[in-house]
Amino acid sequence: MKENNIDTTKRKPAGSLIDKSKNFLHKIFYEDSKSYDFSLPDTTNSIVTDKASSYSTDNTPLNLENETINPLDTKKDKVFQSLDVNLEYMKVRFNTMINSDVIIREFTLNARNQQYKAFLVFIDGMVNQGIMNNYILKPLMLKNSANSFEGEQNRVISEVKTNNITVRKVKKFNIVDYISNCLLPQNTVREFKSFDDIVSGINSGNTALFIDTIDVCFDIEVKGFKQRGLESPNNEVVVRGSQVGFTENLRTNTSLIRRYVNNENLIVESTTVGKLSKTSCAICYLKNIANSDLVSEVKYRINNLDIDYLTSSGQLEQLIQDNDSYNLPQMVSTERPDRTANLLYEGRVAIIVNGGPYVLIAPGILSDFIVSPEDLNLKHQYSNFIRILRVFAALFSMLLPGIYMAISSFHQELIPTELLYAIIATRESVPFPIVFEILVMEFSFELIREASLRVPSPIGQTIGIVGALVLGQAAVEARNC
Repeated sequence: MKENNIDTTKRKPAGSLIDKSKNFLHKIFYEDSKSYDFSLPDTTNSIVTDKASSYSTDNTPLNLENETINPLDTKKDKVFQSLDVNLEYMKVRFNTMINSDVIIREFTLNARNQQYKAFLVFIDGMVNQGIMNNYILKPLMLKNSANSFEGEQNRVISEVKTNNITVRKVKKFNIVDYISNCLLPQNTVREFKSFDDIVSGINSGNTALFIDTIDVCFDIEVKGFKQRGLESPNNEVVVRGSQVGFTENLRTNTSLIRRYVNNENLIVESTTVGKLSKTSCAICYLKNIANSDLVSEVKYRINNLDIDYLTSSGQLEQLIQDNDSYNLPQMVSTERPDRTANLLYEGRVAIIVNGGPYVLIAPGILSDFIVSPEDLNLKHQYSNFIRILRVFAALFSMLLPGIYMAISSFHQELIPTELLYAIIATRESVPFPIVFEILVMEFSFELIREASLRVPSPIGQTIGIVGALVLGQAAVEARNC
Protein backbone atom coordinates (compact mmCIF):
# COMPACT_ATOMS: atom_id res chain seq x y z
CA MET A 1 0.00 0.00 0.00
CA LYS A 2 1.42 3.23 -1.14
CA GLU A 3 1.65 5.89 1.41
CA ASN A 4 0.34 9.34 0.60
CA ASN A 5 2.93 12.02 0.75
CA ILE A 6 1.53 14.76 2.99
CA ASP A 7 3.22 18.11 3.17
CA THR A 8 3.37 18.85 6.85
CA THR A 9 4.80 22.31 6.31
CA LYS A 10 1.45 23.56 4.98
CA ARG A 11 -0.60 21.92 7.70
CA LYS A 12 -2.30 24.49 9.93
CA PRO A 13 -2.71 23.91 13.62
CA ALA A 14 -6.01 22.66 14.93
CA GLY A 15 -6.64 25.80 16.85
CA SER A 16 -6.72 27.90 13.68
CA LEU A 17 -10.23 26.65 12.88
CA ILE A 18 -11.43 27.82 16.25
CA ASP A 19 -9.79 31.20 15.73
CA LYS A 20 -11.38 31.51 12.30
CA SER A 21 -14.76 30.68 13.75
CA LYS A 22 -14.31 33.30 16.46
CA ASN A 23 -13.23 35.89 13.94
CA PHE A 24 -16.12 35.03 11.68
CA LEU A 25 -18.67 35.36 14.48
CA HIS A 26 -17.00 38.55 15.64
CA LYS A 27 -17.31 40.06 12.18
CA ILE A 28 -20.97 39.07 11.98
CA PHE A 29 -22.04 40.51 15.32
CA TYR A 30 -19.56 43.39 15.52
CA GLU A 31 -19.28 44.38 11.92
CA ASP A 32 -20.49 47.96 12.44
CA SER A 33 -18.65 48.53 15.66
CA LYS A 34 -16.12 51.33 15.64
CA SER A 35 -13.59 52.47 18.13
CA TYR A 36 -13.98 56.05 19.20
CA ASP A 37 -11.36 58.22 20.77
CA PHE A 38 -12.77 59.79 23.91
CA SER A 39 -9.56 61.44 25.01
CA LEU A 40 -9.47 65.15 25.69
CA PRO A 41 -8.17 67.35 22.88
CA ASP A 42 -4.75 68.84 22.99
CA THR A 43 -4.89 72.20 24.74
CA THR A 44 -1.60 73.44 23.46
CA ASN A 45 -3.18 74.84 20.32
CA SER A 46 -4.31 78.34 21.09
CA ILE A 47 -6.41 80.77 19.17
CA VAL A 48 -4.27 83.54 17.72
CA THR A 49 -5.65 86.74 16.31
CA ASP A 50 -5.48 87.45 12.62
CA LYS A 51 -2.80 89.84 11.44
CA ALA A 52 -5.30 91.68 9.27
CA SER A 53 -7.34 92.67 12.32
CA SER A 54 -4.35 93.86 14.33
CA TYR A 55 -4.95 97.49 13.60
CA SER A 56 -7.00 100.05 15.43
CA THR A 57 -9.53 102.40 13.95
CA ASP A 58 -6.91 105.01 13.23
CA ASN A 59 -4.73 102.46 11.37
CA THR A 60 -2.14 102.31 14.15
CA PRO A 61 -0.64 98.86 14.57
CA LEU A 62 -1.29 97.03 17.80
CA ASN A 63 1.12 94.75 19.54
CA LEU A 64 -0.82 91.49 19.43
CA GLU A 65 1.95 89.00 18.92
CA ASN A 66 1.60 87.54 22.36
CA GLU A 67 -2.21 87.59 22.45
CA THR A 68 -3.22 83.96 22.56
CA ILE A 69 -6.17 82.17 24.12
CA ASN A 70 -6.21 78.94 26.04
CA PRO A 71 -9.87 78.20 26.81
CA LEU A 72 -9.07 75.65 29.50
CA ASP A 73 -6.68 77.90 31.40
CA THR A 74 -8.51 81.15 31.97
CA LYS A 75 -7.18 82.27 35.34
CA LYS A 76 -4.29 84.24 33.87
CA ASP A 77 -6.09 85.64 30.82
CA LYS A 78 -6.54 89.38 30.53
CA VAL A 79 -8.61 91.50 28.21
CA PHE A 80 -6.91 92.01 24.84
CA GLN A 81 -6.82 95.12 22.70
CA SER A 82 -8.09 93.28 19.64
CA LEU A 83 -11.85 93.01 19.52
CA ASP A 84 -11.72 89.86 17.42
CA VAL A 85 -9.65 88.05 20.02
CA ASN A 86 -12.01 89.07 22.81
CA LEU A 87 -15.02 88.05 20.74
CA GLU A 88 -13.58 84.64 19.98
CA TYR A 89 -12.62 84.16 23.60
CA MET A 90 -16.12 84.92 24.89
CA LYS A 91 -17.65 82.57 22.34
CA VAL A 92 -15.36 79.79 23.51
CA ARG A 93 -15.84 80.57 27.20
CA PHE A 94 -19.66 80.58 27.08
CA ASN A 95 -20.06 77.88 24.40
CA THR A 96 -22.26 80.09 22.27
CA MET A 97 -22.62 77.34 19.66
CA ILE A 98 -24.60 75.36 22.25
CA ASN A 99 -25.97 77.92 24.71
CA SER A 100 -28.98 79.66 23.23
CA ASP A 101 -29.48 82.17 26.07
CA VAL A 102 -26.03 83.79 25.83
CA ILE A 103 -26.42 86.83 23.58
CA ILE A 104 -23.55 88.66 21.85
CA ARG A 105 -24.62 91.98 20.32
CA GLU A 106 -22.12 93.51 17.92
CA PHE A 107 -22.44 97.20 17.00
CA THR A 108 -20.48 100.35 16.13
CA LEU A 109 -19.76 102.86 18.87
CA ASN A 110 -19.53 106.63 18.28
CA ALA A 111 -17.13 108.62 20.45
CA ARG A 112 -15.69 112.03 19.58
CA ASN A 113 -16.71 111.69 15.93
CA GLN A 114 -14.83 108.43 15.68
CA GLN A 115 -16.25 104.97 15.27
CA TYR A 116 -15.15 101.93 17.26
CA LYS A 117 -16.23 98.34 16.88
CA ALA A 118 -17.78 96.94 20.05
CA PHE A 119 -20.01 94.15 21.34
CA LEU A 120 -22.12 93.35 24.39
CA VAL A 121 -22.32 90.00 26.16
CA PHE A 122 -25.26 89.18 28.43
CA ILE A 123 -27.59 86.33 29.35
CA ASP A 124 -31.14 86.56 28.10
CA GLY A 125 -33.69 86.56 30.92
CA MET A 126 -31.32 88.02 33.52
CA VAL A 127 -31.08 91.61 32.23
CA ASN A 128 -33.55 94.44 31.81
CA GLN A 129 -34.13 94.89 28.08
CA GLY A 130 -35.47 98.44 28.50
CA ILE A 131 -32.35 99.61 30.31
CA MET A 132 -30.17 97.89 27.73
CA ASN A 133 -31.86 99.64 24.81
CA ASN A 134 -32.35 103.13 26.29
CA TYR A 135 -29.29 103.61 28.47
CA ILE A 136 -26.56 101.53 26.83
CA LEU A 137 -27.14 100.97 23.13
CA LYS A 138 -28.78 104.31 22.37
CA PRO A 139 -26.09 106.55 23.99
CA LEU A 140 -23.33 104.50 22.40
CA MET A 141 -24.70 104.02 18.88
CA LEU A 142 -26.63 107.19 18.07
CA LYS A 143 -24.88 110.49 17.43
CA ASN A 144 -25.75 113.08 20.02
CA SER A 145 -24.23 115.95 21.95
CA ALA A 146 -22.48 113.55 24.32
CA ASN A 147 -20.50 111.58 21.75
CA SER A 148 -20.11 114.31 19.11
CA PHE A 149 -17.26 116.74 19.51
CA GLU A 150 -15.99 119.45 17.23
CA GLY A 151 -12.39 120.38 17.82
CA GLU A 152 -9.20 118.86 19.04
CA GLN A 153 -9.17 115.59 20.84
CA ASN A 154 -6.74 116.86 23.44
CA ARG A 155 -7.85 119.65 25.78
CA VAL A 156 -5.64 122.59 26.89
CA ILE A 157 -5.84 122.98 30.65
CA SER A 158 -3.54 125.98 31.13
CA GLU A 159 -1.35 128.23 28.98
CA VAL A 160 1.61 130.37 30.14
CA LYS A 161 3.78 132.73 27.99
CA THR A 162 7.33 133.43 29.06
CA ASN A 163 9.88 135.22 26.88
CA ASN A 164 7.88 134.65 23.73
CA ILE A 165 7.63 130.95 24.63
CA THR A 166 4.18 129.48 25.11
CA VAL A 167 3.89 126.61 27.57
CA ARG A 168 0.61 124.67 27.40
CA LYS A 169 -0.56 121.99 29.75
CA VAL A 170 -2.55 119.55 27.68
CA LYS A 171 -4.79 116.76 28.93
CA LYS A 172 -4.77 113.89 26.48
CA PHE A 173 -7.99 112.31 25.44
CA ASN A 174 -8.71 109.05 27.29
CA ILE A 175 -11.34 106.93 25.60
CA VAL A 176 -11.89 104.74 28.67
CA ASP A 177 -12.66 107.64 30.99
CA TYR A 178 -14.74 109.31 28.32
CA ILE A 179 -17.00 106.29 27.80
CA SER A 180 -17.35 105.60 31.52
CA ASN A 181 -18.10 109.21 32.48
CA CYS A 182 -20.05 110.49 29.46
CA LEU A 183 -21.59 107.67 27.47
CA LEU A 184 -22.80 105.21 30.12
CA PRO A 185 -25.52 106.76 32.30
CA GLN A 186 -25.57 103.90 34.77
CA ASN A 187 -25.25 103.91 38.54
CA THR A 188 -22.87 100.96 38.62
CA VAL A 189 -20.15 100.72 35.95
CA ARG A 190 -16.97 98.85 36.78
CA GLU A 191 -13.80 98.40 34.76
CA PHE A 192 -12.30 94.91 34.64
CA LYS A 193 -9.20 93.56 32.97
CA SER A 194 -9.56 89.93 34.06
CA PHE A 195 -11.84 87.55 32.22
CA ASP A 196 -12.72 85.76 35.45
CA ASP A 197 -14.27 88.92 36.90
CA ILE A 198 -16.07 89.60 33.64
CA VAL A 199 -17.56 86.11 33.39
CA SER A 200 -18.61 86.20 37.04
CA GLY A 201 -20.45 89.48 36.44
CA ILE A 202 -22.22 88.12 33.36
CA ASN A 203 -23.34 85.01 35.24
CA SER A 204 -24.81 87.21 37.98
CA GLY A 205 -26.91 89.24 35.53
CA ASN A 206 -24.60 92.06 34.40
CA THR A 207 -23.62 93.09 30.86
CA ALA A 208 -20.04 93.18 29.57
CA LEU A 209 -19.01 95.83 27.03
CA PHE A 210 -15.91 95.22 24.89
CA ILE A 211 -14.48 97.94 22.66
CA ASP A 212 -11.84 97.63 20.00
CA THR A 213 -8.31 98.91 20.77
CA ILE A 214 -9.14 98.99 24.52
CA ASP A 215 -7.83 96.38 26.94
CA VAL A 216 -10.54 97.17 29.49
CA CYS A 217 -14.03 95.69 29.76
CA PHE A 218 -16.95 97.65 31.20
CA ASP A 219 -19.15 95.67 33.60
CA ILE A 220 -22.59 97.31 33.62
CA GLU A 221 -25.19 96.31 36.18
CA VAL A 222 -28.54 95.90 34.41
CA LYS A 223 -30.11 93.05 36.39
CA GLY A 224 -33.72 92.43 35.53
CA PHE A 225 -34.57 88.81 36.28
CA LYS A 226 -37.83 87.87 37.95
CA GLN A 227 -37.84 87.38 41.69
CA ARG A 228 -40.32 86.74 44.47
CA GLY A 229 -41.85 89.77 46.15
CA LEU A 230 -41.97 90.54 49.84
CA GLU A 231 -44.31 88.14 51.59
CA SER A 232 -45.12 87.03 55.12
CA PRO A 233 -42.83 84.41 56.68
CA ASN A 234 -44.11 80.88 56.30
CA ASN A 235 -42.72 79.32 59.47
CA GLU A 236 -42.25 82.22 61.90
CA VAL A 237 -45.81 83.52 61.89
CA VAL A 238 -46.81 86.18 64.43
CA VAL A 239 -50.17 87.78 65.16
CA ARG A 240 -48.84 91.15 66.27
CA GLY A 241 -45.67 92.33 64.59
CA SER A 242 -43.98 92.70 61.23
CA GLN A 243 -45.41 90.64 58.37
CA VAL A 244 -42.37 90.90 56.06
CA GLY A 245 -39.93 88.08 55.49
CA PHE A 246 -36.68 87.61 53.62
CA THR A 247 -36.57 86.65 49.94
CA GLU A 248 -34.09 84.78 47.74
CA ASN A 249 -32.32 87.97 46.60
CA LEU A 250 -29.22 89.01 48.53
CA ARG A 251 -29.55 92.77 48.05
CA THR A 252 -33.22 92.70 48.94
CA ASN A 253 -32.37 91.00 52.23
CA THR A 254 -29.61 93.47 53.08
CA SER A 255 -31.96 96.37 52.35
CA LEU A 256 -34.58 94.85 54.68
CA ILE A 257 -32.00 94.68 57.46
CA ARG A 258 -31.02 98.32 56.91
CA ARG A 259 -34.68 99.32 57.22
CA TYR A 260 -34.69 98.03 60.77
CA VAL A 261 -31.10 98.90 61.67
CA ASN A 262 -31.00 102.59 60.87
CA ASN A 263 -27.37 103.04 61.86
CA GLU A 264 -24.24 103.99 59.95
CA ASN A 265 -22.24 101.46 61.98
CA LEU A 266 -23.99 98.57 60.26
CA ILE A 267 -21.36 96.84 58.14
CA VAL A 268 -22.30 94.61 55.20
CA GLU A 269 -19.29 92.76 53.79
CA SER A 270 -19.64 90.72 50.61
CA THR A 271 -17.78 87.54 49.75
CA THR A 272 -18.10 84.53 47.45
CA VAL A 273 -18.12 80.85 48.40
CA GLY A 274 -17.62 77.92 46.04
CA LYS A 275 -15.12 77.39 43.26
CA LEU A 276 -17.80 76.53 40.70
CA SER A 277 -20.95 78.18 41.98
CA LYS A 278 -19.32 81.39 43.30
CA THR A 279 -22.30 82.00 45.55
CA SER A 280 -22.55 85.54 46.90
CA CYS A 281 -22.68 85.86 50.67
CA ALA A 282 -22.92 88.83 53.00
CA ILE A 283 -21.69 89.24 56.59
CA CYS A 284 -23.61 91.84 58.62
CA TYR A 285 -22.69 93.23 62.03
CA LEU A 286 -22.55 96.45 64.05
CA LYS A 287 -18.93 97.43 64.36
CA ASN A 288 -19.35 99.32 67.65
CA ILE A 289 -21.32 96.49 69.33
CA ALA A 290 -20.18 93.14 67.88
CA ASN A 291 -17.07 91.50 69.27
CA SER A 292 -14.15 91.89 66.87
CA ASP A 293 -12.89 88.37 67.63
CA LEU A 294 -16.30 86.95 66.75
CA VAL A 295 -16.40 88.87 63.47
CA SER A 296 -12.87 87.76 62.57
CA GLU A 297 -13.68 84.14 63.33
CA VAL A 298 -16.79 84.19 61.14
CA LYS A 299 -14.87 85.78 58.26
CA TYR A 300 -12.04 83.27 58.62
CA ARG A 301 -14.33 80.24 58.53
CA ILE A 302 -16.30 81.46 55.52
CA ASN A 303 -13.36 82.69 53.46
CA ASN A 304 -11.35 79.50 54.03
CA LEU A 305 -14.01 77.08 52.83
CA ASP A 306 -12.62 74.81 50.11
CA ILE A 307 -15.81 73.60 48.40
CA ASP A 308 -17.07 73.47 44.83
CA TYR A 309 -20.58 74.81 45.30
CA LEU A 310 -22.91 76.32 47.89
CA THR A 311 -26.67 76.57 47.33
CA SER A 312 -28.26 77.28 50.72
CA SER A 313 -27.61 78.62 54.19
CA GLY A 314 -28.18 75.15 55.66
CA GLN A 315 -25.09 73.83 53.90
CA LEU A 316 -23.05 76.79 55.15
CA GLU A 317 -24.25 76.21 58.71
CA GLN A 318 -22.96 72.64 58.69
CA LEU A 319 -19.60 73.71 57.29
CA ILE A 320 -18.75 76.49 59.76
CA GLN A 321 -20.27 75.22 63.02
CA ASP A 322 -18.03 74.03 65.85
CA ASN A 323 -19.07 70.45 66.50
CA ASP A 324 -20.89 68.32 63.93
CA SER A 325 -21.82 65.63 66.48
CA TYR A 326 -23.68 68.16 68.65
CA ASN A 327 -27.40 67.64 67.99
CA LEU A 328 -28.68 71.00 69.14
CA PRO A 329 -28.37 73.89 66.64
CA GLN A 330 -25.44 76.24 67.21
CA MET A 331 -26.74 79.08 65.03
CA VAL A 332 -30.12 80.71 64.70
CA SER A 333 -31.86 80.36 61.35
CA THR A 334 -34.56 82.96 60.80
CA GLU A 335 -36.60 84.39 57.93
CA ARG A 336 -37.64 87.57 59.77
CA PRO A 337 -35.70 90.83 59.35
CA ASP A 338 -36.98 92.24 62.66
CA ARG A 339 -35.59 89.29 64.61
CA THR A 340 -32.29 89.65 62.74
CA ALA A 341 -32.13 93.33 63.67
CA ASN A 342 -32.77 92.54 67.34
CA LEU A 343 -29.95 90.00 67.41
CA LEU A 344 -27.60 92.41 65.61
CA TYR A 345 -28.24 94.97 68.34
CA GLU A 346 -27.18 92.29 70.84
CA GLY A 347 -23.77 91.92 69.16
CA ARG A 348 -24.43 88.91 66.94
CA VAL A 349 -23.24 88.39 63.35
CA ALA A 350 -25.70 87.72 60.52
CA ILE A 351 -24.74 85.60 57.50
CA ILE A 352 -26.82 85.92 54.32
CA VAL A 353 -26.52 83.47 51.42
CA ASN A 354 -27.84 84.45 48.01
CA GLY A 355 -30.64 82.19 46.81
CA GLY A 356 -32.24 81.40 50.17
CA PRO A 357 -34.80 83.19 52.38
CA TYR A 358 -33.11 82.17 55.64
CA VAL A 359 -30.43 84.18 57.47
CA LEU A 360 -27.94 82.62 59.90
CA ILE A 361 -27.21 84.34 63.22
CA ALA A 362 -23.99 83.39 65.00
CA PRO A 363 -23.66 82.40 67.75
CA GLY A 364 -26.93 80.82 68.85
CA ILE A 365 -27.71 80.30 72.56
CA LEU A 366 -30.44 78.23 74.20
CA SER A 367 -32.71 81.17 74.97
CA ASP A 368 -32.85 82.11 71.28
CA PHE A 369 -34.83 78.96 70.51
CA ILE A 370 -37.36 79.61 73.27
CA VAL A 371 -38.03 83.28 72.56
CA SER A 372 -40.51 84.15 69.83
CA PRO A 373 -40.41 87.39 67.79
CA GLU A 374 -43.92 88.16 69.05
CA ASP A 375 -42.79 88.30 72.69
CA LEU A 376 -41.47 91.84 72.25
CA ASN A 377 -44.91 93.05 71.17
CA LEU A 378 -46.71 91.70 74.26
CA LYS A 379 -46.81 92.75 77.89
CA HIS A 380 -43.92 91.41 79.88
CA GLN A 381 -46.21 89.46 82.26
CA TYR A 382 -47.86 87.52 79.46
CA SER A 383 -44.65 87.09 77.44
CA ASN A 384 -42.78 85.73 80.47
CA PHE A 385 -45.62 83.30 81.17
CA ILE A 386 -45.52 82.08 77.57
CA ARG A 387 -41.73 81.62 77.75
CA ILE A 388 -42.03 79.58 80.96
CA LEU A 389 -44.74 77.52 79.30
CA ARG A 390 -42.43 76.83 76.35
CA VAL A 391 -39.65 75.69 78.69
CA PHE A 392 -41.96 73.22 80.48
CA ALA A 393 -43.32 71.99 77.15
CA ALA A 394 -39.80 71.32 75.88
CA LEU A 395 -38.89 69.48 79.08
CA PHE A 396 -42.07 67.40 79.00
CA SER A 397 -41.56 66.41 75.35
CA MET A 398 -38.03 65.21 76.09
CA LEU A 399 -38.44 63.65 79.54
CA LEU A 400 -42.03 62.44 79.78
CA PRO A 401 -41.68 59.24 77.67
CA GLY A 402 -38.61 58.15 79.65
CA ILE A 403 -40.24 58.98 82.99
CA TYR A 404 -43.37 57.03 82.06
CA MET A 405 -41.36 53.99 81.02
CA ALA A 406 -39.19 54.08 84.17
CA ILE A 407 -42.11 54.43 86.55
CA SER A 408 -44.44 51.92 84.88
CA SER A 409 -41.72 49.26 84.45
CA PHE A 410 -39.48 49.61 87.52
CA HIS A 411 -41.10 51.90 90.09
CA GLN A 412 -44.77 50.98 90.18
CA GLU A 413 -44.98 52.02 93.84
CA LEU A 414 -44.85 55.67 92.80
CA ILE A 415 -48.11 55.36 90.84
CA PRO A 416 -51.43 55.75 92.71
CA THR A 417 -53.40 52.54 93.09
CA GLU A 418 -56.36 53.56 90.92
CA LEU A 419 -54.07 54.77 88.12
CA LEU A 420 -51.96 51.63 88.37
CA TYR A 421 -55.08 49.45 87.97
CA ALA A 422 -56.05 51.42 84.84
CA ILE A 423 -52.58 51.04 83.33
CA ILE A 424 -52.53 47.30 84.05
CA ALA A 425 -55.99 46.92 82.48
CA THR A 426 -54.90 48.65 79.29
CA ARG A 427 -51.70 46.62 79.02
CA GLU A 428 -52.94 43.12 79.80
CA SER A 429 -53.82 42.48 76.14
CA VAL A 430 -50.68 44.13 74.67
CA PRO A 431 -47.86 41.64 73.97
CA PHE A 432 -45.13 44.30 73.50
CA PRO A 433 -43.01 46.07 76.09
CA ILE A 434 -43.44 49.76 76.81
CA VAL A 435 -40.18 50.69 75.12
CA PHE A 436 -41.32 49.20 71.85
CA GLU A 437 -44.66 51.00 72.05
CA ILE A 438 -42.96 54.37 72.61
CA LEU A 439 -40.56 53.86 69.71
CA VAL A 440 -43.39 52.83 67.38
CA MET A 441 -45.41 55.88 68.41
CA GLU A 442 -42.50 58.28 67.82
CA PHE A 443 -41.76 56.65 64.48
CA SER A 444 -45.42 56.91 63.45
CA PHE A 445 -45.59 60.62 64.28
CA GLU A 446 -42.37 61.35 62.38
CA LEU A 447 -43.57 59.30 59.41
CA ILE A 448 -46.87 61.18 59.27
CA ARG A 449 -45.10 64.55 59.55
CA GLU A 450 -42.61 63.67 56.79
CA ALA A 451 -45.34 62.36 54.53
CA SER A 452 -47.48 65.48 54.99
CA LEU A 453 -44.51 67.72 54.08
CA ARG A 454 -43.06 65.84 51.11
CA VAL A 455 -46.17 64.85 49.18
CA PRO A 456 -48.30 67.44 47.30
CA SER A 457 -50.30 69.72 49.55
CA PRO A 458 -53.83 68.33 48.91
CA ILE A 459 -52.66 64.78 49.54
CA GLY A 460 -50.46 65.85 52.47
CA GLN A 461 -53.38 67.36 54.36
CA THR A 462 -55.40 64.21 53.79
CA ILE A 463 -52.56 62.00 55.03
CA GLY A 464 -52.20 64.11 58.18
CA ILE A 465 -55.91 63.95 58.97
CA VAL A 466 -56.18 60.23 58.26
CA GLY A 467 -53.05 59.47 60.29
CA ALA A 468 -54.37 61.39 63.28
CA LEU A 469 -57.71 59.55 63.06
CA VAL A 470 -55.99 56.17 62.87
CA LEU A 471 -53.79 56.88 65.88
CA GLY A 472 -56.71 58.24 67.86
CA GLN A 473 -58.89 55.22 67.03
CA ALA A 474 -56.06 52.88 68.02
CA ALA A 475 -55.67 54.68 71.34
CA VAL A 476 -59.42 54.45 72.06
CA GLU A 477 -59.58 50.78 71.20
CA ALA A 478 -56.54 50.07 73.37
CA ARG A 479 -58.26 51.83 76.28
CA ASN A 480 -61.50 49.90 75.85
CA CYS A 481 -59.86 46.51 75.66
